Formats: sequence, C-alpha cells, structure tokens
Amino acid sequence: DQNEETSKISESPEPVSLADTSAEKATQGSDTDLDVEDPEKAFAGITGTELYLEACRMVEVVPVSHFVQNYTKPYINLNHRGLGPKGVKAIAIALVSNTTITHLELEDNCILPEGAISIAEMLRENSSLQELNISNNHIDTAGAEAIASLLLDNMSCLHTLHLSGGLYAPKQGWQSHRLCIFVSLQDNHQVKELDLSHNEFSEKGGHLLGNMLASNTTLEILDLSWNYLRRTGTVALGTGLRGNDALKILNLSWNGIGNKGALALGEALKVNNMLVHLDISNNQIDNTGAMKLCMGLQVNGTLKILKMANNPLTMEGATALVTSVRKNPNSVMEEINISNVLVNEAFIKLLDLVYQTHPELDVIYGEVEGRITKFPKQHPNPMKVIQKYLKEHNLQLWEFLSNIDKDGNMKIPVTAFRRAMMQQSSIPLDRVQVRELVSELDRNRTGVVDY
Repeated sequence: DQNEETSKISESPEPVSLADTSAEKATQGSDTDLDVEDPEKAFAGITGTELYLEACRMVEVVPVSHFVQNYTKPYINLNHRGLGPKGVKAIAIALVSNTTITHLELEDNCILPEGAISIAEMLRENSSLQELNISNNHIDTAGAEAIASLLLDNMSCLHTLHLSGGLYAPKQGWQSHRLCIFVSLQDNHQVKELDLSHNEFSEKGGHLLGNMLASNTTLEILDLSWNYLRRTGTVALGTGLRGNDALKILNLSWNGIGNKGALALGEALKVNNMLVHLDISNNQIDNTGAMKLCMGLQVNGTLKILKMANNPLTMEGATALVTSVRKNPNSVMEEINISNVLVNEAFIKLLDLVYQTHPELDVIYGEVEGRITKFPKQHPNPMKVIQKYLKEHNLQLWEFLSNIDKDGNMKIPVTAFRRAMMQQSSIPLDRVQVRELVSELDRNRTGVVDY
C-alpha cells in the first residue's frame, strides 16, 4: 500500500480545492504532470470506492486496498502506510460524500502541509467523520493554519482530534502554526477531546494554552504530556484552569512543572469544580510540591483520579496526599497513584483508617518498608474466589453483578463496584484482590464494569 516517494517541499503550498485535481505539480521535483482538463466533469456521477479509484488515477497514486475494503465501515486505520500528500488527497476526495466512516486514523503518513489542507477542506463538507488522528505528519505552518481555520469556523463534525507531534518542528523554535491552533480553540464549540502531546510547546505555549482554557467551553479531554511547559507555563495554565467549566481530563505528565507548577494546580483545584482526572506523573514534584497541591485537594469536591507516579516523593508527601482526602468531607477521590513511593507500616495504618470512610478509594503505592526482603503475600486468584462463591450459591456472574448494579443498566462504575466489594462480607477479598478483579473486569480501563 505504499503510495509514493515523498517529494521535498520548498515552500508551503496554497490551499487547493479538493475538486481541483487539474494538471499541476503537487510538490517541487515531481516528475509528472496531471493531464485533466475538467476534473469536476471527471467526477460527475461517481461515488464510493469508484470515486476513490478515479481520484487515485487523477493524482497518480496506487490505491490503498485496505481503504477500498473498509470504505463502508465506521472505522478505518491507515496509520504508518506512507501515503504522502497525494495519497491523502485521493482519500480526502473520496471522503467528501462518505456518510459511514466516523473514525479515521492517519498517523505517521508524511502528509505534509498539502495533505493537511486537503483533509481540512474535506472536513468542511463531510458530515460523518467525528474522530481523526493526524499525529506525526509534519503539517507545518500552512497545514496547521488550515486545521485551525476549520476549528475556528466550527465547520466540521469532529469531536476528537489527535495532533500529537504534528506541530513539532525540530530546530526551528516557536512557530506560528502552534499559535494558530491555540487561537482557533478559544472559540471552537465542537471538539471535546484533543491530543497535543509531544509538541514541545515550552513556557510560551503554557501561556497560550492558559488563555485558551479560560475561554473554551467545550473541550473535555486534553493531553499536553511531553510539552516542556515547565514551571512558568504551568502557572499560566493553572490560571486558565481556574475559570474553566468544561475540562474533565487533563494530562500534564512529563512537563517538568516542579513545585511551582504543583502550587498553581493546587490553587486551581480550590475553585475548579469540573476536573475529575489529573495526571502529573514524572514532573519533578517533591514533598513540598505535594503539600502545595494538597491545599487544593483539601477542599476540592470533583477530582476523582490523581496520577503522581515517578515524582521524587517520600513518606511525607504520600502521607500529606492521603491526609488531604481524609480531611475533606466533600472528597470524591477514587485513585491516587504514587506507585514509586516506599511507604511504612504507619502509612498502611493511616490508609486503613481512610478506607473506612472512603471505601471507593484506591491508593497505589510502592513497596512497604520492612516487607521487601520477605516473601510477598500470596493472594488467591479473585476470579476463582468469585467462581467458587457463585457455584456454592448456584448463581450466575450476571446475577451477582446485578445485585451491585443499582441503576439496572448492566454497567457498574468502577468506584461503585470497588465500594460494594470492600463493604460486602460474603466473599473474602482484600483490597489487592479487588484491584485485580477490577483490572480483569475492566480491561480497557473505561471506568465501568460492563456485564
């Protein structure tokens, strides 16, 4: 399915209509011209895969069989196929009138600015595509501006967009294509999930992202991991987060935010009443930073998942985090991940006290001091324990789960399932076994036990 050898582009191309497949060179150095006098007439009355095959002939690329075979299905994965700008242009032409594909993966295809422009133009006309991945495609300024203009005009049906690495330009410093994405998102009312990871936005990007969050009212999931936001960038981001009433999941891992960034996020958590999932793993946050964060955790009533693994925390920081949950009567915390922290027996006792009032909470920590050299405690397989109980009581698994399912919709939130399993006394399971059971019943980590 390799469509073409990628040509070197000397300058950003001007936007080209999807219908305009007339004879012109797509990139400098092309060795063929397209001899099409009237492309609109050529496509008249052609739809579906026939349209795609004709488009491939027009732009002189080899058709992708996987695309042809799955054209009528809702999901198509074309990642890592070397499509190039012409190959993607042919696909974009075919997708203008497609009404079945809702999720398209195009990561790592070197689509370049021309390919991104073709995709953007297609999205203005397509009425079905909702999820798009164009990560790691070197779309440069012209391509990013085309996508940004699309977002600013709210002209597509997209609600999920992955641009991981797509805005990264090594050794070229800060560029306008990063800025235009942020500006366009301020007034976008459709995209709910956005992946901007691995783009090296730096501190300046943090300021622009903070401004975007302060005004955006739609975005619910945002991945900003691996962006070098550092301390000052995160402070600006935290300021925008204070007034945001839409964002629910935020990934800030691997950004070097440090204690100053943790303080800014703690201040934001004091007033933000929407965020439920925060990932600040691998961020050089020590005990001092954890305590600053706890000032927000002590009053916050919405955050459910806090991931802080691989920060230089010790027992002091771990204790502060757990104590903040204990002190907060409104806390709805379900998971705290500090999996690299070595704890002691005093921490385990504190945790047991907190679990009594917060049975839904799961704190993931490292080893327990003094137990490392001992043989690890062996736990019976929780599924086998459940199966034994069901057999003894002549029950089916769905009958057992239905007793926990208060809503009766056959979908149990992990929190409710964990709480029920810890509070029941019929089946002898400890917290470690319940955690394994949750992992088994919710393998895709959807947060729901679907039976």
